[in-house]
Amino acid sequence: MQAIPFPDAFFNYATAFDFLEHIPRVLWVGGTTRFCFVELMNEIYRVLKPQGVFLSLTPAVPTRAAFADPTHVNYITAATFPVYFSGYVNGYPSAMSYGFRGDFDCLKQGWIGGHLASLLRKVER
Repeated sequence: MQAIPFPDAFFNYATAFDFLEHIPRVLWVGGTTRFCFVELMNEIYRVLKPQGVFLSLTPAVPTRAAFADPTHVNYITAATFPVYFSGYVNGYPSAMSYGFRGDFDCLKQGWIGGHLASLLRKVER
């Protein structure tokens, strides 16, 4: 994965609409395991200013929209952001064990049809 071509703490907000479901969770590249989705979340965290927000809208499990498109390779659930990218499990995001270096507060989530809308805020604990 390439870096997002902007400096650290550049944006007040970032969005991803119908995008995250196309980012592989895991790839084996040149003998190395890559956690592409975690790498992307690291990049989003990096380019956000302190207290910056990230809004995603993605087809999510258990809706049909998550599985209907054969190019969907990353299945998001309502637990993905609060559990893996927020400090809600023993005070640390679970994705840290996969190389996540940031922390978000999951401010709000809700369903819009078959899509899960998630609003996260960058925090520095």
